[in-house]
Amino acid sequence: MRSAQVLVRFGVRLLVLVAFASFGSIALNQSLMALFWMATVLCAVIAGIRRERLLDHDLNHWDEMAAYGARCALTRALG
Repeated sequence: MRSAQVLVRFGVRLLVLVAFASFGSIALNQSLMALFWMATVLCAVIAGIRRERLLDHDLNHWDEMAAYGARCALTRALG
């Protein structure tokens, strides 16, 4: 159940970030990279504040941080 909530949260945040990046005044890949980087930092801060375990059986903010970091690196590599 908890992992499903994390996946839904990730999907909704991803849609919101792409929507904000599409309305940005700079290039789409630069906007996405900046927003993915900010999401990566935000997830790390939230995981630290909530003291979530790094390699837990359920998905948590650490896993979400890794996914946003990978998206950021992919955006950087393709842009």
